Amino acid sequence: MPLEIVRNNLTNMKVDAIVNAANTDLKMGGGVCGAIFQAAGVHELRHACNEIGACSVGEAVITDGFQLPAKYIIHTPGPIWKGGSHQEAALLKSSYEHSLELAKKYECESVAFPLISTGIYGYPKEDALQIAVSTISTFLLYHDMLVYLVVFDKASFGLSQKLFKSINEYIDEHYVEEIESTFSRRFNMEAIPEELYEKQSEPILENSLADLIEDLDESFSERLLRLIDERGMTDVETYKRANIDRRLFSKIRNASEYLPKKKTAIAFAIALQLNEVETNDLLSAAGYTLSRSSKFDVIVEFFIQQNNYDIHEINEALFAFDQPLLGA
Repeated sequence: MPLEIVRNNLTNMKVDAIVNAANTDLKMGGGVCGAIFQAAGVHELRHACNEIGACSVGEAVITDGFQLPAKYIIHTPGPIWKGGSHQEAALLKSSYEHSLELAKKYECESVAFPLISTGIYGYPKEDALQIAVSTISTFLLYHDMLVYLVVFDKASFGLSQKLFKSINEYIDEHYVEEIESTFSRRFNMEAIPEELYEKQSEPILENSLADLIEDLDESFSERLLRLIDERGMTDVETYKRANIDRRLFSKIRNASEYLPKKKTAIAFAIALQLNEVETNDLLSAAGYTLSRSSKFDVIVEFFIQQNNYDIHEINEALFAFDQPLLGA
């Protein structure tokens, strides 16, 4: 199952488990940790944490979710930022890994993370985001789980400023506001002599429709499966690279006439590492095309032209520009 970046309050997430960026004593703290204690019920959660006692940095423990929508709370103390030379990256990665393994052990199908250690612990947001996305996406290559990375607002999100600037410049250069068609671009019925229209319109329509039906191209499903075979990829490899749920891929595979959403179709193009022409060819089978009048499309085009097919990095950029995410 996929990784999604969402803007929400972690305590409102309706998932099997949410992750608490805890302290090593498992005491009620401030920020996200304090909000989780408040929402779960301070007395109940404090009692459960006291029974466990403590948790080392990079490790993880689990309690009930009590009054939260989530069934469980996974508590993991992330590292305090000390300049980067005290194994902070390895410890932060370990926090995500141990939390995911614990979620798997308790048969969680969905889990929601905050950006661990980026609050009062001071971990640089951009670096923390890269570790989070890399660790979670690696786990999802081998396990089926829906994982959310929850950020409260844009200020808490760590997209590279260099990348943000590059994308912004590309949008400024290539994005074109959609303009309504003028009368000169419309089909002008008055320009056709009435007798000619009466004589020819019906047969032309019938013949065109018959030709279209006769010349139907392969469906999106057929074209996608052909491309997967041509690139020597497996189904599992494809839908995981596309950040697509296995059940959705199965629906596309088994229903040849199924038409996916545009963001789903583009996700497969990214997974297959198609160039711009090939991407539009795949999209056309579902009735879509990349357009310069869509910021979403322009951002995707930017990454394709950069030969960057990391779907999670693309989604980070789409999220930063308030666009829909690929896959999922």
